[in-house]
Amino acid sequence: MTATKIAIVTGGGTGIGRATADKLGSNGYHVVCCGMDRDEDFPSHTRFETLDVTDGAAVDAFAGAFSRLDALVNCAGTILHDAMEYTQAGFRRVIDVNLVGTELVTVALRRPLAAAGGSVVNLASVWSFFGSPRNPAYAASKGAVVALTRSHAVAFAADGIRVNAVAPGWIDTRLAAGARNDPQRSAAIMARLPLGRWGAPDDVADVISFLLSADARYVTGAILPVDGGYGIA
Repeated sequence: MTATKIAIVTGGGTGIGRATADKLGSNGYHVVCCGMDRDEDFPSHTRFETLDVTDGAAVDAFAGAFSRLDALVNCAGTILHDAMEYTQAGFRRVIDVNLVGTELVTVALRRPLAAAGGSVVNLASVWSFFGSPRNPAYAASKGAVVALTRSHAVAFAADGIRVNAVAPGWIDTRLAAGARNDPQRSAAIMARLPLGRWGAPDDVADVISFLLSADARYVTGAILPVDGGYGIA
């Protein structure tokens, strides 16, 4: 009898993370979500554990509960507004969550991923490839996630672990609410989107599901845009 596949989704309580958890659950995974926040209507049948991905000791303790792991999705992320990313504390906070957290969680779970021949998907961003005047820390962290993804893909291949990333564009989540609700910014974004609409969390979750699946068995180190064509317009 085949064992149930296990997936961990950091930042799985909201937005893209939650949509990914729902998708993987429908694909037959036992999904464990972790992070610092979850939606008010988060389903009671989905396991959620509070975890600060920047706390190395807490991450190691969390990872120690798993002997095997089929899928890891690093969705935990943050962005700061009102020029907070230009402060020392703000810049470091965003880098710690988006980049360091991805590193800590992945390395802590390397052994159980290897035991299952598992796969990792990280969350990069369209801002991995563009500068951001409002959010330098976010852009820098997501650019670094691209390099980290490629480094882990090379380092972990001998363990049978694939590591890829998606680079979402403008997705209708709480993280993007500021731009979505600003008529001027939203209009400029729409004018550049070839597909003519903002993305939904499910649009990204479906691509993550593909990268975790056997259909992507010969794909590692890839950064796959999910941006409605924004990056090529």
